Amino acid sequence: MSKLTRIICLLGVFALPAFAAPKSNSTRPANDSLVIVFKDGHQQTIPMADVARIEFSTPAVAASTEVGINRFLGKWTVGEGRGMNSDFTINLKRNGAAEKSLGSTHGTWIVVDGEAHISWDDGWKDVIRRVGERYEKVAHAPGTSFSGTSDNITDARREDAGPI
Repeated sequence: MSKLTRIICLLGVFALPAFAAPKSNSTRPANDSLVIVFKDGHQQTIPMADVARIEFSTPAVAASTEVGINRFLGKWTVGEGRGMNSDFTINLKRNGAAEKSLGSTHGTWIVVDGEAHISWDDGWKDVIRRVGERYEKVAHAPGTSFSGTSDNITDARREDAGPI
């Protein structure tokens, strides 16, 4: 067999599956999937049933200073505020669930700009943030936003660290 014939046969073997593959009538993904388009143009489709949460990090923050969820995982003792001299606990879990020992006990949390933002089922919002060498809990009453005026600010102390 001549060299040219071998090359043509090899090209045919590799090219045939591309032409024989069934063509989709639609290039759009199913409604229950997430499509990620990367800068280089390639795409990745992920079923929404597999997505628990979507998090974005800001490219302006250096990787060495970026704060993730590990800083906040675990049990925190915080002050009640509003002139009360009592404390309660907040437990922040890896799956985004939050629990507390006062009032509405269930909520959810995420990390935003290096702070733990907690939204409680009763409408209250708490922020746990680092201030110098210590942490504080900032409470926001129902109907206000995380960036609005706070109802009270108390110390926050991490009791047990979550897994790192």
